[in-house]
Amino acid sequence: MLPGIVMALYLDQGVWSVELLPRLLLAFLLVGLVASSYYVLNEVLDAETDKKHPVKCNRPVPSGRVNIKVAYIEWLLLGAAGVFGSLMLGTAFFTSAAVLWIMGCLYNIKPVRTKDKPYLDVLSESVNNPLRLLLGWYATGTALIPPISLLLAYWMIGAFFMAVKRFAEYRHINDPVQAGEYRMSFKHYTEERLLISIVYYVAAFGLFFGIFLIRYRTELILSIPLIAAVIAWYIHIGFHYDSPVQYPEKLYKNKGLMTLLLITTIVMIALMFIDIPWLNEVFSKTPAI
Repeated sequence: MLPGIVMALYLDQGVWSVELLPRLLLAFLLVGLVASSYYVLNEVLDAETDKKHPVKCNRPVPSGRVNIKVAYIEWLLLGAAGVFGSLMLGTAFFTSAAVLWIMGCLYNIKPVRTKDKPYLDVLSESVNNPLRLLLGWYATGTALIPPISLLLAYWMIGAFFMAVKRFAEYRHINDPVQAGEYRMSFKHYTEERLLISIVYYVAAFGLFFGIFLIRYRTELILSIPLIAAVIAWYIHIGFHYDSPVQYPEKLYKNKGLMTLLLITTIVMIALMFIDIPWLNEVFSKTPAI
């Protein structure tokens, strides 16, 4: 949500007020409830296939330590609290929260279950990125429409992270048959296909982000070497044995990546609000002789 908040505050500085902080805290709480709802659903509906994973088989649901009926009630209650509570922050925020919850259902529930379909599994999961950006954007109370180029760039970088996760999972299982039993989309994927998709997603991100920064904030060009370093580092750890990219909640343990990501975030936020006039001149259209 953070990029959406920062961009909204940059493009619509009129939304700054003393009431903004509690509004943002409420927004984080509500989105946390929505996300928790579909993660509960994900754990329940993935239980059978998780039993065939060398590590995930030890999780509470596949190992039989969870009351499934109670879990379904938890899914519904968390979703209802998050989605309907979002009405307090306006129609746009509510709509974005509702779509986020619905996408979690489409990703997990049959007969749609986009999670089982190659490429669509990555794209439908990573669409949560622009939806969360929208939630951050509308949490500020702005009436402006967010830049489409930024939404697309955020979607594609999310797809990149998800595809690297799939790649690491596939390599860790190291058995195409077992991989296909664990995840339906792995019946189609190979290391080569996953690598090609990773290149596609990161290239699409670069193009859309380039459109955004030239149109809205040229100063962000200075952050490109750092962004590229984060991407390269992420691919690097994706090749590690039992790579932490399989379990995003454990990525904080990779101090190198976290340090680089923190520096990149600080630099990008600073560049949003520090004007560098000569940079705009350098990247302006070349005048005719």
